[in-house]
Amino acid sequence: MTSLRSLWLRLHRWLALGLGWILILAGFTGTLLIIGQPLDRAAHPELFQARTMQGQQAAALAPILARAHEEFGSKATLRFRLPQQARDSLWLRVQAAGWRGTIYLDPVTGQEQGRRGETEGFVNTLFKLHSTLLLDANGKALLAWTTLAYVLLLLTGVILWWPKRWPGNWRIELSKSLVRALFDMHRIGGVIMGLLIAVSVVTGAYMAWRPMGDWLNVLASSTATQAPRLPALAEEGSAQPLPADVDAMLASARAAMPDAQASFVQLPPNARQAVRIRLRAPGEPHPNGISSVWLDPRNGAVLDVRRWNELDPGAAAVAVAYPLHTGELGGVPMEILAGLNGLVLGGLGISGIWLWWHRRKAKRLAAQRTS
Repeated sequence: MTSLRSLWLRLHRWLALGLGWILILAGFTGTLLIIGQPLDRAAHPELFQARTMQGQQAAALAPILARAHEEFGSKATLRFRLPQQARDSLWLRVQAAGWRGTIYLDPVTGQEQGRRGETEGFVNTLFKLHSTLLLDANGKALLAWTTLAYVLLLLTGVILWWPKRWPGNWRIELSKSLVRALFDMHRIGGVIMGLLIAVSVVTGAYMAWRPMGDWLNVLASSTATQAPRLPALAEEGSAQPLPADVDAMLASARAAMPDAQASFVQLPPNARQAVRIRLRAPGEPHPNGISSVWLDPRNGAVLDVRRWNELDPGAAAVAVAYPLHTGELGGVPMEILAGLNGLVLGGLGISGIWLWWHRRKAKRLAAQRTS
């Protein structure tokens, strides 16, 4: 029994020492994002708030799109984020060879209000650090595997804590020593908050790394929902349709799902891929919606219509995972809990490393005394 406990202790310790820094970073940056994003919006109304009063006819997207192609080239990947609330600005997210970032526009006049690069500003850099460790796809994969490490840390921590007799000791001794107080907080805090933190960690990794959704589809014996292929055009020699107007496609998507609110217009870099327009249907938990209408960019024909619960399980799970991770699923109380999860996760990591270092130092001093 002692040797088995020693194995759990070693596994817990070396997982924490090897990957704990990632968990500490993810926890603290997640909490800072929950606090920082609304503060960033309040501090920069010139970007996030429309200059003109809404209620007037929305600006056409086609001229904005034409200007973007003129500036960034025809191969740029562009995505509009439509205003979701009164006074919201219109966003155009750009991924081009020379620049990646967001252009903020007035939704009535279409005039640019400002722009930010992908890692320009504290909050943007913080988001990139939290979501990819500034390593893009490699960072997402590393975060996903660190999630597995956290699950093992939680499991081994509970095994090491498990009392021989219940209810066990749930007290945190603050009067004895700092080391004892930190040990109690690390042990009891990890058990009490462990599962809640696991929800935040796992949902974050799920959104960051697409293969986890593929695994869920395998477990559900389902296949991933793919963007529909474009049908063949008319026979060769006949008149070819002109590229469809983005505003007409948006109108068609709204007509195809009239009870939903359009949120994103995702435009591919070429006319060989379908345009995807995301909407939020009634009852959909995702704040931006993942219900989708796909259209042919050559003639604007509707190719497929899927509400969020009609997508594959791997994709549909994002509708719950995202607001669960950010706390938006339960309003302000859940956002506070999500922020607390991040603080506790970071605190568990720091306290665990400090306890390991203190014990190592004590053993070294004891060895010097006996030598």
